[in-house]
Amino acid sequence: MNASIEATSPRAGAGRLIIVLGGLSAVSPFATDMYAPAFPQIVTSFATSGAAVQLSLTACLVGLAVGQVVLGPVSDATGRRRLLLAGSGLFTALSLVCAFAPTIVVFDVARLLQGVAGSAGLVIGRAVISDLFTGPGAARKLSTLSVIAMTAPVLAPLAGGLVLGVGSWRLVFVTLAATGLVLMTAVWAWVPESLPTERRRTGGLRPALTAMGGLLRRRELVGHLLVMGCGLAALFAYITGSPFVFQRVYGLSPTGYSLVFATNAVGTTVAGAVFGRLAGRVRLNSLLVIGVVVTVAASITLVALLAVGISTFPVTWACLFGLASGFGVVLPASTTIILAVGGDAPGAASGLLGGAQFVLAAAAAPLPGVLGSTTAMSMAVVVLGFVLVSASALITLARPWQGHGEPPELSTLDQASPGPSR
Repeated sequence: MNASIEATSPRAGAGRLIIVLGGLSAVSPFATDMYAPAFPQIVTSFATSGAAVQLSLTACLVGLAVGQVVLGPVSDATGRRRLLLAGSGLFTALSLVCAFAPTIVVFDVARLLQGVAGSAGLVIGRAVISDLFTGPGAARKLSTLSVIAMTAPVLAPLAGGLVLGVGSWRLVFVTLAATGLVLMTAVWAWVPESLPTERRRTGGLRPALTAMGGLLRRRELVGHLLVMGCGLAALFAYITGSPFVFQRVYGLSPTGYSLVFATNAVGTTVAGAVFGRLAGRVRLNSLLVIGVVVTVAASITLVALLAVGISTFPVTWACLFGLASGFGVVLPASTTIILAVGGDAPGAASGLLGGAQFVLAAAAAPLPGVLGSTTAMSMAVVVLGFVLVSASALITLARPWQGHGEPPELSTLDQASPGPSR
C-alpha cells in the first residue's frame, strides 16, 4: 500500500510525508502551551488577571477538540489535502492575530479559533495514514505521530522559554505563525490527496456526522477512546501541576525544572519508539495493557508514598517519569486500535479520537490547583483518578482479550492455537 503515495504524487515519498505530518501533529500542541512561561508577562501586558490569561489555554484546547470532531468527518466527504492547506493557512493568520492582539478578549477569541485551525493537522494527519497504510506499517507510522504529538506539549514550554530569552511573549506567536507558513508550503509540495473521490462519503456533512454517531455505538471503540483520553488527561494534570510542585515545593530553579521536564519527555519518546519496534510482532492490545499497568503502578506508588509522608524530589520525579513512559505506549497503541476499529470512516474516527483527547485534557488541566494551591498530593490524586478511569474503561469496555483492532496476521495467529498432538 505504500506505493500509493508515490502513485498519487511523485514528489512526495513516505519519509517526507511523515516529516510533514509530524510537523502538523506538533504545531498545535506547541501552540497550546509554548507561551505558558510568558503568563506573567501577558497579565502585565493586558493589565488583566491570571485567570483571564489561563482562559486562553482552555480556549485553545476547546478549539482543538471541537475542530477535530468536525473536521475529521468533513474530510471523509471532501478529501484531506484542501483542508490541510486551509487549516495551515488559517493557523498562520490567527497566530499573527494573537501576536498583535490589542486586548485580552481579542487574544482569547483568537486562541479559540487558532485551536480550531490547528486541529486540522492533528485529525487529518492521522486519517492520511489510515488512507495509505494498514497493519504494522500503519501502527509504526501512527506511533511516530503519536510520540510527536504527546512530546510536543512537554517540550513546548522549554522552547517558549528560549524565545522569551530574546523577545516578548508576542514573539512566541510570531514564531508559531512562521512555522505554520512553512508547514503550509510543505503540505502543498509533499502531501498528496490520499482519499480519492470514489472513496469519499457522498451527501455532504450529514452522512459524515451520522458515521461518527455509528462509531460511538461501538462499545470497544468508546472504551479505547476513554483509555486514551483519560490517559492524556492524567498527563495534562501532570504538565499543569508539576511547575508548581517542582519549583515551589521542591525549590527547583526554572532551569532545573526544565531538565526534569525534558528527561520525562525522553521517557515518553523512548517508550513510543519501543512500541514502534514491537508493533507487528506483539499484539497491540497486549502493549496497551502494559502501558496502562505502568501508568497505574506509577500513580498508585506516588500517592501511597505521599500519603505516608515520603515527599521527596527524587521519588516524585521517578513516579512521574514512570507515568510519562507508560503513556508513551498507551497513546500510540490506543490510537492505532481506534483507527483500525473505525476503519470504515477514518476521518470520523480520528475526529472522535482528537475530541476525546482535548476535551478531557481541558477538563483535567486546572484540577491540580482547584482547591487554591497546587501540591504534590493534589496533582498526584488527580493523575491517579484519571489513570484509574482509564484502566476501568480498558477492562469493562475495551476488553483487550477480545483483540479488537489487531492486524489480520496477528489476529490469525491468536486464533490458531495448536491442538494436542496425536
